[in-house]
Amino acid sequence: MADCPDPKDAITDKKGFVISCIIFAAAIVLLVTHAMTGLTVATIGVFISVLTLLAAPSHCAEMLRKVDYKTLLFFVGLFVVVGGLEQTHFLEVIAQFIGDISGGNAKLMIAIIIWLSAVASAFVDNIPFAATMIPVIRGLAAAQGIDLSTLAWSLSMGTDIGGSATPIGASANVVGTSLAAREGYIIGWGKYCKYLAPATLIVLVISTGFIFARYL
Repeated sequence: MADCPDPKDAITDKKGFVISCIIFAAAIVLLVTHAMTGLTVATIGVFISVLTLLAAPSHCAEMLRKVDYKTLLFFVGLFVVVGGLEQTHFLEVIAQFIGDISGGNAKLMIAIIIWLSAVASAFVDNIPFAATMIPVIRGLAAAQGIDLSTLAWSLSMGTDIGGSATPIGASANVVGTSLAAREGYIIGWGKYCKYLAPATLIVLVISTGFIFARYL
């Protein structure tokens, strides 16, 4: 233990550390309350970025050089593709498919929502897919007499868990693999899916069983 460095020694600029913590806390509060304030996630991100640059003007050039522009361009392209899927109503077709094949079977409907949402979220951004599915699950709940909260939890679990299956399924996956690649640790689709896809399937099975046990 004598050879272990003191964690306090890692903080060379205590004033900057405190300011960074305050800005980070502000970002969390704004993101948690964005539904009440009406601020979009993009607006909050830009505001926090500008605030960070203003708080450390001497480090602006260094911070801008360290931005992963390749990842940002990837997200620009991804959202363009997702926007195209929304405009062509492809996501609505997938959502309507659930109502057509589930009939009145509550367990089948829940299973379809969880697993189809998971598969879609592994390749498509989960936010627009979930937004597209909201009116669908409302209609299904009203037509089939199923509690809306049950379908909402099914949708939430499917879209959230499914994003872990592929490197592009969630923003954190893209950022993580990009940072790893920048440091020389290449994580390709094959290697990523080899470990994460089976884990995602296990969690989906457990989640499906939990929804059945909890709500049916």
